[in-house]
Amino acid sequence: MAFIILPIGMAIGYSFTKYSGIGKAKFNGITNYIRLFKDRLFWISFKNTMIMFILAFLLLLTISFLIALLLNNKLKAVDFSKALIFSPAIIAPIIVGIIWVYILDPNIGIINSVLDAIGASALKHKWIGGSVLSPYSIAVIYFWQQLGYLVTVFIAGLKMIPEEVMEAVKIDGASFWQKTLYVTIPMMKSTISTVSVLIITGVFKIFEIVQQTTGGGPNHLSETLVTYSYSMTFSSSDYGYGMSLATFTFVLSLVITGIYSLLTKERSS
Repeated sequence: MAFIILPIGMAIGYSFTKYSGIGKAKFNGITNYIRLFKDRLFWISFKNTMIMFILAFLLLLTISFLIALLLNNKLKAVDFSKALIFSPAIIAPIIVGIIWVYILDPNIGIINSVLDAIGASALKHKWIGGSVLSPYSIAVIYFWQQLGYLVTVFIAGLKMIPEEVMEAVKIDGASFWQKTLYVTIPMMKSTISTVSVLIITGVFKIFEIVQQTTGGGPNHLSETLVTYSYSMTFSSSDYGYGMSLATFTFVLSLVITGIYSLLTKERSS
């Protein structure tokens, strides 16, 4: 427990100081937080993070659940399909970033090369490294990497539903969607909540993918809260300000998780 609480406490403590990482930290009150809310790059990184969060949350929660429903049935090659979908989850995030650089990079990427080859150059974009599409592309990369893991969690939850219940619903003549809406989802609430929390906390920790694909550029326009905190702490040696960014990110993820928990608790009650 100390290995969790102590680093968090130290980060919060340093967020109230002016510290370069060398020498002694000087207490400066809430100066870093005042600076944070006046910082244009902070708001850019905040916007990028929220775009990634909303997009990844919606895609992962819905599509992973639907795929789990499909793979839970006795279909041909279902085991191979499970392995194929899960495979990206075992790839290191830094390798995931390298793979997708060769797909999305505007100069050497496969997508723009294919668009050139088929005479659709007008559809070429800066999928990564630009100021507009980078957060959307990173959300898609994160979706690709995490999909198999969350599908596995959902399948485990589906296996916990008693077969007698599903057989009774089938005998009653319920359609697939009626069975899903009125039986499967209500009985999967705890699993859905677990997956939702995993997505929320996971998105706010995306680091390696951003570093490998865009490096936060150009001019910090594709930064996220985590990468901007890293940049301020280690590249700019502004340790106190970097810790205030990290503290804000930590509190934001807690708040969003808390709001989600309250909303789902009210619905279930």
